[in-house]
Parts: sequence; C-alpha cells; structure tokens
Amino acid sequence: MQVAVIGAGAVGCYYGALLLRAGHDVTFIGRQPHVDAINAHGLLLDTKTFKGYLPAKAATDATALASPDLVLVCVKSADTEQAGRALAGRLRPETSVLSLQNGVDNAQRLRAVTGHAVISAVVYVGSEMAGPGHIRHHGGGDLAIGASAASDALAQTLEAACIHTTISDDIEVTLWSKLVINCAFNALSAVADISYGPMLEVEGAKDVVTRAVQEATAVARACGVALPDDLLKNILNIPTMMPQQKSSTAQDLARGKPSEIDFLNGHIVRKGAEVGIPTPTNHALQVMVKLAQLSKELSGGRA
Repeated sequence: MQVAVIGAGAVGCYYGALLLRAGHDVTFIGRQPHVDAINAHGLLLDTKTFKGYLPAKAATDATALASPDLVLVCVKSADTEQAGRALAGRLRPETSVLSLQNGVDNAQRLRAVTGHAVISAVVYVGSEMAGPGHIRHHGGGDLAIGASAASDALAQTLEAACIHTTISDDIEVTLWSKLVINCAFNALSAVADISYGPMLEVEGAKDVVTRAVQEATAVARACGVALPDDLLKNILNIPTMMPQQKSSTAQDLARGKPSEIDFLNGHIVRKGAEVGIPTPTNHALQVMVKLAQLSKELSGGRA
C-alpha cells in the first residue's frame, strides 16, 4: 500500500515503521530535522526486540504525496484543520484516513475540512522521538478503530503489520476513555518531567489522579457517554505497566513544542462548564501545564 503519515512524531513514526517492516511504501510528513534524518539514513526503529534503520521517504509538506491508499493523521490536535487542508484534493474515494490523535473530535474536524470519511482511532502505545529520525518504543502498540465499511480490511492490513487492531462498535466510549487516561497522567508527568512509575509514589499524587478521573468521568456521562465502571482501577495500573513512559505532554514541553493540554484537561473544563459540572482538578492541571510552557518560553527553552 501507499501510506502517508501526516505528523512524523512519536506515534506516526512508530506505526509507520511497522508498516514499513511489513513491506508497505510509507512517506512521512514531518519537521525538517526528522525529514532530513529519514531521507539520509532511513527511520531508526528502536524496540526491545529490534533496532535498525528502515528505508523510508520523508518530506516537510503534503505536496510530495501521490494519492495514498492509507493516511495516518498523527498531528497535534491544534494542527488538525491545517493537516486537513493539506490533504484536500489528494484523497481518492477509496483512500482510508485514520485519525491517530489525542482528543475526541479530531475525526469530525478532519471530515469537515476534507469532505472525506475519517475513521477515529485510539492509540495505546508508549513511544518517543529519541532523536532526529529515531523512534524508541517503550511498550504497548494496540489500536482501536471505529466501525466503517473499510474497517475490516483495514484491521487485517494493520494486523499483518503486527499492529493489534480491534474494531470498536462504540468508538465514542473508547475515545473518551483514552481522553480520561490523558487527563490523569499527562499534566503531572509534564510539569515534573517525570515518568509514570515514580510519579504515583509521591504522596498525594494518586489522589490528584483519582479526582481528575472522577471529574472527567462525570463530564463524559453528562455528555451522554457512559464510561466503564472499572476505568479508574485500570488507569491506576498503567504506571505499573509502563513505569518508564513519560506523557506526550511532557515530551512536548521538553522539546519546547506547544502542548495539547487545551484539548485534554482543557476539553474537560470546557465541557464541564457547558453541562454545569465543576472541574477544579482538571482546571488546575491545565493551568499548571500552561504555566510550565510559559516558563520555558520566557527562559528561552531552558529547563
């Protein structure tokens, strides 16, 4: 397949690398340092069982794309409309477009810009860009995708690339569940620049996580989304499963990149205000990240 990865970061490069290993023709659209490294040496995939360079193509904008068979949209939520405009006119009716993004409304926003069907996906992977063109995998890698006419064939293609994929009959619940996970961990990991394992060892941290989850769950239910009863229990087990993982928000701050916090805890705050549910913990976490981001900007990016 001709595959385009829009947003060659920690998520896009990991899944693009697995599709490369499966023999697909993958083009990565990303930032100049990653593009230069990939074009010069290939994409360096670094996992617990494999480390090596994979031949790949990369470019800084979508004008380099032919009409792809599959598009993985992996940009930050704030860049969704820009990515959609870049894809407009490059998609064939049979092209599958997957939104592998944080947040709950990116597929709808992409659809509005492109006029093309977009399948929502929820990503369960711990990965980071360890350097230009260097993707390091910490754990996980499953995908959940929404049900559509193309989903069965797409799931088979992904499974053949060692990407375990399930088709969700209620992708809205799955999207919101992932959003709540992000609300629990992303901000704390970011402001302390700490991985999940030691984070919850700090006295009171588990209480903050619990309150953030309880607020987000209440907001979801007020919005008509009934989340699983065992969600909090499963969330509190994540640091045991991925103790070395830092959140995507922590990675953004460390690299001096804008965070997605307004689309994570900030989304809960906005929706909470709409439905009349107080969200003080999520609001505090949102503000903490924005303060940390401002501090980095004022210090010229120095920690």
